[in-house]
Parts: sequence; structure tokens; C-alpha cells
Amino acid sequence: MKKGQIILTLAVSLCAASAAWAQGEEPPAPSPVPAFGQDNPAPAVGENPPISAIDQPGLEPHAAPESFLLPGLHFSESADSNVGGSLGGYSVSPVTRALGSLTLQKLWRNYAIAMDYIGGVVYYDQKGIGLEQLHQFDIDNRINWKRGQLAIRDSFSYLPEGNFGFAAYGGSGAYNSSLGSSLGSSMLGASAFGGQTSAFYGGGGVSVGEVPRLTNQALADVVESLSPKSSVTLSAGYGIVHFYGNLTSLTGAPANVSFIGSSEETVQFGYDRTLNAKDQVAVSYGYQGFSFSTEGTATHSHVLQALYAHRVSGRMDFTIGAGPQFTHISENAAICTFLGIPLNVPTNNCTAFGGTFVLVPQAANHIGAAGRVSLRYRFTKASVSLSYSRFNTSGSGFFAGSRSDILLFDGQRPLSRVWDLFGDVGYSRNSRLQAGGTSVAANNFSYVYAGVGLHRQFGRSLRGFVSYQFNDLSFDSACPLPAGSLGSPTLGCSSRSQRHVGSIGLDWNPRPIRLD
Repeated sequence: MKKGQIILTLAVSLCAASAAWAQGEEPPAPSPVPAFGQDNPAPAVGENPPISAIDQPGLEPHAAPESFLLPGLHFSESADSNVGGSLGGYSVSPVTRALGSLTLQKLWRNYAIAMDYIGGVVYYDQKGIGLEQLHQFDIDNRINWKRGQLAIRDSFSYLPEGNFGFAAYGGSGAYNSSLGSSLGSSMLGASAFGGQTSAFYGGGGVSVGEVPRLTNQALADVVESLSPKSSVTLSAGYGIVHFYGNLTSLTGAPANVSFIGSSEETVQFGYDRTLNAKDQVAVSYGYQGFSFSTEGTATHSHVLQALYAHRVSGRMDFTIGAGPQFTHISENAAICTFLGIPLNVPTNNCTAFGGTFVLVPQAANHIGAAGRVSLRYRFTKASVSLSYSRFNTSGSGFFAGSRSDILLFDGQRPLSRVWDLFGDVGYSRNSRLQAGGTSVAANNFSYVYAGVGLHRQFGRSLRGFVSYQFNDLSFDSACPLPAGSLGSPTLGCSSRSQRHVGSIGLDWNPRPIRLD
């Protein structure tokens, strides 16, 4: 990953934000005439967006939107049983995090912009790791007109480890610095076939060892109403995942294990039809393409889906979608040859027979299924969400492309005026798509995390939390990494890495500063 590419990606996002801000400073335009006459106004995009779009309806109680600025400070101390993510070994170490955050939302008549940043330092009291930086920046700006909306979004992160389960933040429920509640939608939310989020769940999400990684996902999407009951959606995205450095053994010696970087392009088109006040149906087509840092390796997928949603405003959102997925795989395979003639011998015996390796382009096609199911429900005193997705991902740096099944559950419930309980569970199973193109000696891996915690409010601005999280990463081979690269010096290498993290911390967030 060249610095110029990273700078260009960020510049596009900032230019888009500046453009939206500049347009917002213009004098307010007169109220638009309803798109389909006074008796049949166009449906509001944000209240119940089309199911083939990126946005999801908000389940929070309706509140008057406002412009605000919200700063914050966050401090936590953790006891981590496996900071280095060792395969087969444990070493309890303290981890200290000091972070700052800033959230901005600015609204005009037809424009809105929101930005959210959290960043700081994390200190791992472990040989070979030490002090690391942590940065997460999201931006979401929107332009509305009488029949639709254009949204331009970007999510950037630089983390010392994977973000599936948000282990880098000391537990997935420890910090809640999302723009989801501010604009009534989710930042880079689930698309109809999952491709828009795959750079995060499948790209840099799962972690072995403390290897910093940069991810960036830029996305533009348009929603246009054709009539009071029908609409079309179009979205396009580009994402990158880049890893800095190789794995390091517990003794500090460099390991010959390099993660596989990737870039992703996605395009999606959908047609939605509203059946009644609570039910929608849609059809969508999506393209998803991955290119990898291993030369000549790429995957291209085409997905067709039918979708259905049942929504009760402010209470429930149920969506299901499924359809065929057509995947084309291209890679360079190493073939043992002698004087240009392929030798039918085991790979490890090639040189013994006087052969040499040459890279030969190969291609394969696969037909499978892709889909997603999601349920979000808000009770009187609690809220829960459950989702399952199946789609292609970039392989978390282990594989040059993988077929992933991802299951997520989270919930929150107030216990009293000052106490609330939160918890979540995540599961991911990844099977490699390529015959080669792997940094580990395995065909699949699975990852599961489970976390639970308590929040305690101290006055208006100060909140404390205590949390526990368990992570488990397992491969289908006995020792997928080179000997000594990430195993315990005494226990050796195994196929599994387990981790227990207990955390306690404080969040300081004053009252939002009104900008109106």
C-alpha cells in the first residue's frame, strides 16, 4: 500500500465533506413541492429506507434532530490472558488505553453531515509490542431532494489488531462511538449481499498477534423514489486493507508470516416495492471484486437476491434476503517443471528431481449461495439484534479470499436509573477460495467472541464500565504457522488461540454543544 493511495482515499472523503458543508451554508431553499402531489407525498427516505439500500430504520424513540458537537475522553485498564494471540500459550499482561473522541453533526434543510473520531494510544505490557496507536474516523454526509437522497460515507481505521468484536477497544460493548444514532442509520450498514461491510468483518477483522492494520471503506449510494410505493437504489464502494509488519514470536525473533493485503470494489443495484405500511420486497444485483497483494490473485463475484422486510416503526425490523452467487477465481499456481515439462511429483520433492517452480495462471468458477437475515427488536426496557450473513470476504489476511458465514447478536437492558447491562456474541467461519494464496497452512478457520459488561452512570458526564470478553480462534490444521512464529516457547504451537480480557474504565462525555 503506497502512501499516495492512502492520502488519495482520505482526500476524496474530505472533499466530499467540504462540498456538503459548503452547500449547506447557502440560504435555505423553499419547501419542495411533494413529488407525487399533495395527496400522495413521497415516503421519507430516512424513516423507512428501501431494504436494498445501505441504511436501516432507526429503532430509537423519535427525537427532534439537532446540530451538535460532542467531545469525550475514555480510559481503561485491562487484564489480558493472551496479548500476543499465541497459538497454544498464555501470558497474562496488563493493557492500558487512553482515548479521545469527537462527534459532530450539522444539519441544514436539505443537507446533513456527521463525523465521528476516536483515537489515542494503547500500551501492551508485553515484550515486542509496547505502545501502539489507535484511530477510527467515520464520516457520513447526505444531500436530500424531493424524491431521494445521495449519501457519501467513509470509514477509516488504524488498529493494532483486528476489529471483529472490537477487541482493540477493550471489548465490543465498552465504547459506543457510532454515528448510527445521530442520523437514524448505521454507518456503512449491511447491504443486501454483505459486500459493503466485508472489508471490515472479513478483511482486517480477525486477528492473530499484534500486527497493525489500516482499513478504509469509501461508499456512495443513491436512493430515488419512482412512486409512493416503488424506488431504486444504486451504491458503489471501494475498500482497502493493508497490514504493517509480520508476526513476531514470543522471543522477539521475526517470523516468516506475512498477512495478505487486499482491495475491494463493490457495485449494487436494487428495485424496491412497498406492499403496505409494514412490508417491503426487493430484488438486487451486486458485483464484488477483490484484488490481493499476492501477484495474479483475484476474485470476482456476481450476486442476485430477492429480499423481504417486515418493519414496525420504532419497534421491529426484520429482513431476509437470499440468492445465487457466481464467483470467478484467478490465481498463479506454482508448478514443478523440468525443462519446461510439468513433473507429477510432490511439491516438497521438486528440487530432488531437478525441477524448478514456475507460476502458471489458473482460473476456476464456483456457484454458491449468498444471503442475510437480520432481526432488531426494541422492547419496553431492552433492545436486541441478531444477524446472519453469508458472502465472500477478503480472508482476514490469512487467505486470498474466503467464503464467510458471520453470526452476530447483541443486547442491552437498563437495570436501574444509573445501571445498564450489555452483552454480545459473534461467530465467523471462513473457508478459503483459492487453491494457493494463503499465509497459513489451513483450509478454514473459525472465530468466536462473547462479551458481557455493566455501565454505571456517575452524574451527567461521567460513566464507568466493567466488562469481560472471551475470544477463540481455531484453524483446521494442527499448527498453521511456521514453528516458533506465534506459539508458546514451552507449550509449542497449536491450532487454537484463546483469550480472556477483563476491563474496567471511565468515559467522560459532557453535554452536547448545540450548534444551531
